[in-house]
Amino acid sequence: MQHGVGGGWEPPPGGRHPAAPSRPPGPPAPGWPVPPMPMPPTQLPMPVPGVPDGSTGHVPLPPAVPGTGGATLAVLLIGPAGAGKTTVARHWAGTRPVPTAHISLDDVREWVCSGFADPQAGWNDHSEAQYRLARRTCGFAARNFLANGISCILDDAVFPDRPVVGLGGWKRHVGPALLPVVLLPGLEIVLERNAARSGNRRLSDEEVARIHGRMAGWYGSGLPIIDNSHLDIEGTARALDETLARVISAPVY
Repeated sequence: MQHGVGGGWEPPPGGRHPAAPSRPPGPPAPGWPVPPMPMPPTQLPMPVPGVPDGSTGHVPLPPAVPGTGGATLAVLLIGPAGAGKTTVARHWAGTRPVPTAHISLDDVREWVCSGFADPQAGWNDHSEAQYRLARRTCGFAARNFLANGISCILDDAVFPDRPVVGLGGWKRHVGPALLPVVLLPGLEIVLERNAARSGNRRLSDEEVARIHGRMAGWYGSGLPIIDNSHLDIEGTARALDETLARVISAPVY
């Protein structure tokens, strides 16, 4: 049945209006931002493991290097016979992340073959002269390494009460930046380690005890002292590195 005049509109069967055809969205009004186009599902960013939602990114930092790290150092490891100076110095030099040389005074002294003045036979002008020569040679080698960016560690039984083989001579030959550290385990430890030595490196128990007693003079000197009585080689080298790190980070007034 028609309503109205002149062939008016007649609703379709069911009483619903037909759906309007879809049209593409028109351009936005002037002055309004254009909305971003949605990303296809295949281009959505993938979640990063370990990064919380909403994070703008993750930049991994390099692991911190403990101890002295990559610092160029000149170290003098002091201690009595049997303290483990040479072994610890070699291990410390070999495990650093930067080039590091080990210079042993005893090794350099023994470069002299014929006519070697063995201090065990008695300290005299001859043995003192060879000691001074060996120390100058070690100092020259250390300065050469340092000038080429290579750290070095030297080891020697430096006595606090004897200027001839004292700390001042080492600083004159290597430089004022030399860092001395004393390695001083208990007497029973050095006696045990000395007993395992052979050749001219092994001393009598009396001589070891005498040297150890004189080394006790370093207490109260202000130098850092490591008692490695109950530390293995690796633990002692780690303690040495931590000690040096504290020394070089201490403020200078």
